Amino acid sequence: MKMNHQKEIRIAQMRAIPQSDEQQDMIVDGYALVFEQPTVLWTDPDSGKEYREVISKGALDGVDLSDVPFKYNHSDSMMIMARSRNHTLTLEPDDVGLKITANLAPTSSGKDLYTLIQRGDINKMSFAFYVAEDEFDRKTTTRRIQKFAAIGDVSAVDFPAYDQTSISARSYFESQKAAQELQERETIDAKRRRKLLLRTY
Repeated sequence: MKMNHQKEIRIAQMRAIPQSDEQQDMIVDGYALVFEQPTVLWTDPDSGKEYREVISKGALDGVDLSDVPFKYNHSDSMMIMARSRNHTLTLEPDDVGLKITANLAPTSSGKDLYTLIQRGDINKMSFAFYVAEDEFDRKTTTRRIQKFAAIGDVSAVDFPAYDQTSISARSYFESQKAAQELQERETIDAKRRRKLLLRTY
C-alpha cells in the first residue's frame, strides 16, 4: 500500500532505572514497540470481530531516528524531556523491537515525571508514527505494518487507553471493513447478473 500520512499512536511499557546515591541522572527505559506480536486494536461493535495489528521485523530499517523527541503525553505545549539529536535519548532497534533509553532533563517537569515513573504512577509509554507500507489480511482481520516512514516521538503517558489510539485504529479498520463489505456486495451482484443471463439464454 502507499504511504499513510496520518499520524498514529500506540502504547508500550516503560520503567525508571533505580539511582545510586551518587547518581544524579534520571534514566527511564523500555520498548517503544515490539515486533511480530499481534495486538487487538479494535473490536467491531456490530459483529464482535477483533481487528489486530502486527509490526514486521525490519519495519524500522532505514528509518531516520536521529532527531526523535521524548515527550509527556505527546504534548507540544510542554518542554521536551530528552532527544536523540543530543544523545539524551537513544533508540536501538533489536530483535525484540525498538528499545529506548532516556536521560530526562533535570528540570522541574523532568524531576516530576521521573518521580511518577519511579513510583509506578506512570508505567506506560507510547510512540507516534507514520506508515510507509502496510497490508491488510481480510481473513484474519490483521494489519501488518511492513515499513515505517518516520517515528514522530516517544512519550510517557498517563493512560494506556486514550483517544488518539482508538480513533486512529478505528478509522483504519472501519475503512477496511467498508471496503470488504463493498467487495462482497459487488461479488453477490455479479453472481446474480450471471444467473439472470443464464436464465435468459
